[in-house]
Amino acid sequence: MKVLGILGSHQPDGVTGKMLQAVLTGASQTATTEWVNLADYEIKPDHDNQPNPVLDKLEAKLLSADVWVLAAPVYLGSLSGVMKNFLDCFRNRIARYNAVGEAVPDRFKNKHYVTITDCYAGGIENYVTGVTDAAFKTMDKFLTMGGLIKLREIVVTHTWGMQKLSAAKQAEGERVGRKAALKKERDDNTVKRYIELFAMIAVMALVTMGIETAIGLVIPLHNFWAYYGVFVLIFYILLASILHFFTVVKHRRR
Repeated sequence: MKVLGILGSHQPDGVTGKMLQAVLTGASQTATTEWVNLADYEIKPDHDNQPNPVLDKLEAKLLSADVWVLAAPVYLGSLSGVMKNFLDCFRNRIARYNAVGEAVPDRFKNKHYVTITDCYAGGIENYVTGVTDAAFKTMDKFLTMGGLIKLREIVVTHTWGMQKLSAAKQAEGERVGRKAALKKERDDNTVKRYIELFAMIAVMALVTMGIETAIGLVIPLHNFWAYYGVFVLIFYILLASILHFFTVVKHRRR
């Protein structure tokens, strides 16, 4: 197993780099690790079908790794420019494109990845406002284009003036690294997701019926269509709320 750390920050010894190093330290117990500092490379896109030798070098590193760990701070509410520039320049290599321009996973399919980011905002502020969400979503979009499977997110908050990681964050990083290095089975957890979906729908239906019963005590719902209409409305609200949570709110913010 090989775990590749990819740092997209102007300061290799900053909080982002320290968090990435913690993950690689944990992974190094059972796997080979490598560190890539994107700021050390002059990254430009391929031009007129002429491959960029810098991208060739980075691509070889990515192909040889089983797990990628992307780490980049949040600047001005979004992903750092160093990492964003790499994602933009590498976008035509992360997947192949069909005749209508749709990305199709190819060489990197079924590799695993971990993403790391950090911000000046405190844990509560980030939890409420989602300061780090844009960074995670940008990295996720790029990586899922290539068919990579997500393992974990790590976020460090309140980093203004921070010189070293807390003991808890250091331990979290090493723990994530250890687990990532042992993820040999390349599985997108399809069966697990279907089971989770079934459980979610079963719980939602039960809650919907409970709410509808309570409403029926106040407003009689003897008519079939009235009962059906209320059920659909409540179920839709619950479904929309859960989907919003899992697609927007669930990012690790503290």
